[in-house]
Amino acid sequence: MSILVNKFSKIIVQGFTGKEGSFHSKKMISYGTPIIGGVTPGKGGKTHLGKPVFNTVEEAVKKLNANVSIIFVPPMFAYDAIIESIDSGIKIIVCITEGIPISDMLKIKNYINFKKK
Repeated sequence: MSILVNKFSKIIVQGFTGKEGSFHSKKMISYGTPIIGGVTPGKGGKTHLGKPVFNTVEEAVKKLNANVSIIFVPPMFAYDAIIESIDSGIKIIVCITEGIPISDMLKIKNYINFKKK
């Protein structure tokens, strides 16, 4: 099994200030996961759990050189969150959201394949 995230990873959390994002981020930070910031639209410029919060993934990538995104958003927002990460140049995207429509995931797969060309 490949190790995709290590101590050199620069991880941002999408949905950082939400209930699930806060819960999991707090645990990950305590375990030593290299979370460098988070993204929550409308909360940019603030800090949460001692990390900067940005309005967009693109802003977090530009300011922090983030290269990994972990996504904790409800199913209805997962498609947009994943596409935003792809469009911002994130190569490793982790999304544990349950209940994402299969049609959304198929669109994401096609989008990734199109971007590779």
